[in-house]
Amino acid sequence: MDKTEIQNLIKELIEKTTVRMDSISIEQDGKSTWYRVEVKEPNFFTGREGEALYALNHLVRRIVENKRGHMSDLWPEIMIDINSFQKRRVENIRAVAHMMRERAKYFKSNIEFDPMSAFERRIVHEFFSDATDLKTESVGFGPTRRVVIKYIGTI
Repeated sequence: MDKTEIQNLIKELIEKTTVRMDSISIEQDGKSTWYRVEVKEPNFFTGREGEALYALNHLVRRIVENKRGHMSDLWPEIMIDINSFQKRRVENIRAVAHMMRERAKYFKSNIEFDPMSAFERRIVHEFFSDATDLKTESVGFGPTRRVVIKYIGTI
């Protein structure tokens, strides 16, 4: 599936929810292709911490994977954002990660985040990917899985 077909799929799925869509645009951001959608009633997707938006992302990814077949690993990741909900969430997670990084460096110790979803943990791991004196690791299981920043610099 190409970007236009994916864009049409997203539009079709949103219209089935009876939420009125105003516009949809596509942005390429490193490994991800972002589909930025503007709707009249964003609470349908962003309420309950974005459960419906995560479900829409999951559904679109599975449909695209089934159509692309085994070559889906070669394609950029698809991210759907409704009224900049995901963008704000990513910015907030990065801000917290920055604060935790400074804390780990100042105290020269390991710092643990609160439990996070896989999406949020991935953002934290990517944020720390260029750090030389810190490394991140996910620990725990299920809903208690969290990121730990480990100080590996000299004490």
